[in-house]
Amino acid sequence: MANFTNATTAQQFEELLKKAGKSLAVVHFFAPWAPQCGQMNDVMEVLAKEHKQTQFIKLEAETVPEVSEKYEISSVPTFLFFKGGEKIDRLDGAHAPELTNKVQRLASSGGGPAAVGDVPKEELNERLKKLINAAPCMLFMKGSPQEPRCGFSRQIVQILKDHAIQYSSFDILSDEEVRQGLKIYSNWPTYPQVYVKGELVGGLDIIKELAETGELETTCPKTVPLEHRLKSLITKCPVMLFMKGNKEAAKCGFSRQILEIMNSTGVEYETFDILQDEEVRQGLKAYSNWPTYPQLYVKGELIGGLDIIKELRSSGELDSVLKAQN
Repeated sequence: MANFTNATTAQQFEELLKKAGKSLAVVHFFAPWAPQCGQMNDVMEVLAKEHKQTQFIKLEAETVPEVSEKYEISSVPTFLFFKGGEKIDRLDGAHAPELTNKVQRLASSGGGPAAVGDVPKEELNERLKKLINAAPCMLFMKGSPQEPRCGFSRQIVQILKDHAIQYSSFDILSDEEVRQGLKIYSNWPTYPQVYVKGELVGGLDIIKELAETGELETTCPKTVPLEHRLKSLITKCPVMLFMKGNKEAAKCGFSRQILEIMNSTGVEYETFDILQDEEVRQGLKAYSNWPTYPQLYVKGELIGGLDIIKELRSSGELDSVLKAQN
């Protein structure tokens, strides 16, 4: 199918975007080991037949890391929407109805991201409510704490860092519906915005005032020292698996393999998705002196990664190691 293509290199990807011109281009960042990606490729094929003027592109995320890093792809499936070579929208996860709606809307529009009016108000408000309650302290900013994309966002990140405030963030540049909708929802017209326990605290000026008066530490939760946090995480359950993704959806081949092994043992265990927390992802490697993931812990002690688990299974020792939790 001429408008449904598999790009295997960054150069080919750029050429396909250029070829699409002002028409809509839909890019699926996928992994062959993820069944949900296969399902969404089937959806893409159907959409390609219906929208012949739209370019549909498959891109294996792990084989073209420079493209994945450029567009901050941390999980699969992820869909990016382009017009005129510029990203105009994004969809994370295997949501066939939402993908279909976005393609229909963006293919027929003159370009640009989704407007707030395109989404039912009740549906958008429910999503916003979930986002502002996603962590005890939520920062809505341009960019990420690692790469702020405006001066105000950079300043507020520095203040929160200087005062050891624990928070999660959301990049409003990645989602126009949230960007516009949150301004109306909270009646606060600018960004960044800080929320504590679901309630709006304010923007940069308010955070500066709280910092100057010494009230910031009592308003926002303080960061738990990383070492204490890591100890708490690895002992959260007798058997803890740190991986890319979770039990329902592994996000790399190694994680998928270790899940299969763990599930075959019948032992209860919990997982932690290191893709969702860069501090834990980097800190745990140093804490345990183990440079790769997945990592398996029993009673707070590191057992090892996939190769070690495979060796233990082959030698018949895995069950006794896991059941040492009892």
